[in-house]
Amino acid sequence: MEDRLQWIKREPPAWAHWEPLRGGIEAQALLVRRYPKSQCYVVEPHAARSLLAQERLARPWWRRLGAPPLHWGPVPDSSVQMLWANMALHTAADPQALIAQWQRALAVDGFLMFSCLGPDSLRELRALYRQLGWPPAGHDFTDMHDWGDMLVHAGFAEPVMDMEHITLTWETAARLVAELRELGANLHPARFPGLRGRRWRAQLEIEMTERLRGPDRRLSLTFEVIYGHALKPAPRVKVSASSAVSLGDMRTLLQADKRPRERG
Repeated sequence: MEDRLQWIKREPPAWAHWEPLRGGIEAQALLVRRYPKSQCYVVEPHAARSLLAQERLARPWWRRLGAPPLHWGPVPDSSVQMLWANMALHTAADPQALIAQWQRALAVDGFLMFSCLGPDSLRELRALYRQLGWPPAGHDFTDMHDWGDMLVHAGFAEPVMDMEHITLTWETAARLVAELRELGANLHPARFPGLRGRRWRAQLEIEMTERLRGPDRRLSLTFEVIYGHALKPAPRVKVSASSAVSLGDMRTLLQADKRPRERG
């Protein structure tokens, strides 16, 4: 995702990093290096994760001198020109509400950069669970074309979506399970409702070792990674006998009227 920013020449005065712990906190340094003069909002909705993120992103005092401030907490409406959200969307219980929240946070002409998991992710693990008669291993992930439709519905323009398949491998089933727990949770409504015991965990690792081992003797899983980019256009007001316009949209419309128009 960071490499794709080279094609966007405009440097945002302010940008937001959405849930950096889940998305890879290492990206913060890359983005700060690319936008050294830009203010940054860091959003971690859960208090415990927010404290951990602040601890991980704390800068020495000599690096803070003259550097743009780092803001924590909610992003004010229309306050950032770029919003970065890596691996957050597929974990949202209400993704359309989250997309709408991102749209409100962005200023007009700002852009969204996000990634999430697609439908082919964990297909080997899903097949294993079905063969054993267990409840689903994970919730169904959304197709990239549906994400594009949701972006347009939320008021974004010119969404660009693409994807790639990545195969990750592990030496042991224990390490595989540990990493899956770090990546997220099973949100499927028909998932097993209680806590699993040690015997089930031992059986899971045995089945993984037997069924997921490839020619190189390592255990492997497929991940479909979806990448998305979209712009926030100027608001459009529907003309009718009575029209309601937000204060922020009204300011944007008035400012747009003051811009010099090109003559053909």
